[in-house]
Amino acid sequence: MNQTFHLTENSYLVRQSSRNLTVLAWVVTLLISTLPEIAWTELTGTSPAWLAYAKMGLLLILAVSAFIWQPIRPLRNFLLVMFAFFGLMELRLQFNFTLPALQSLFGNTVFDERMQAEQTGKLAIALVMIVVLLVLGYQRRDFFLTRGNLRAPIESVKLLGFPKPAPWPVFGLQWGLYIAIALAVVQYMGLRPDGDLMLKVVPILPSILFYAALNAFNEEIIYRAPMLATLEPVGGSKQALWLSAYFFGIAHYFGTPGGVIGGVLSIFMGWILGKGMVETRGLFWTWWIHFLSDIAIFTFLTAALLS
Repeated sequence: MNQTFHLTENSYLVRQSSRNLTVLAWVVTLLISTLPEIAWTELTGTSPAWLAYAKMGLLLILAVSAFIWQPIRPLRNFLLVMFAFFGLMELRLQFNFTLPALQSLFGNTVFDERMQAEQTGKLAIALVMIVVLLVLGYQRRDFFLTRGNLRAPIESVKLLGFPKPAPWPVFGLQWGLYIAIALAVVQYMGLRPDGDLMLKVVPILPSILFYAALNAFNEEIIYRAPMLATLEPVGGSKQALWLSAYFFGIAHYFGTPGGVIGGVLSIFMGWILGKGMVETRGLFWTWWIHFLSDIAIFTFLTAALLS
């Protein structure tokens, strides 16, 4: 289960071991993603609370079956970590993560009131997810909780301006900036804040930077690392990358940016972030790109809260 990988130029590290299990992983991922909520909402205008429990039930049945039925056993850990994901998400709702001392650290701003409890709750889930992966027998490097090889070569992407392998600093710095600027432009066009409003955001920047850094870590550990770590041995790096990108991106249909365009763009973002993990075998570049994007998102969220 635990493997040591060595990145070679212009190649992905893990090859698909089973086409049938990869198809099954895709079917399960589609069913447990936000897609059912999207379909239900579009058809009825509401999203039933029981859908989350239905997903947990499906995952539990399949996980138990994986202990008994040999053909699907390689997907057991994937099913278990996704069951843990939904269980922890539901459990978080039962706790109050509001910490006035932490809010006061940054001045009790409207942004702190909006963000502190949410991010503290996410951090709790991320920490428990790390424990779950360790209990399942994974080492930190197996689920990318390391810096990684910062100068690893990228898999070439002609459409993104990299027809040949390049060091990750070149790719990561460029696309981290491109994505953050694009997000800032889209949100600026939507909010149209004036200069006075943006000046009010400046004193809140320390809080924005702190929660952007924390959210980037939380979401990478919660949404991406477990899927990549548990699906790579079955679907290979490329399929695991697209599975995690889809699951992460489609969840933003109801987020910021939202809708079909937001979902598609978030899947692309998820692919970039997963690419960073897979190719460097670590968290740094993925976290960095996510961090820059969250700065843009949180800056305009703060402006909206102040308006």
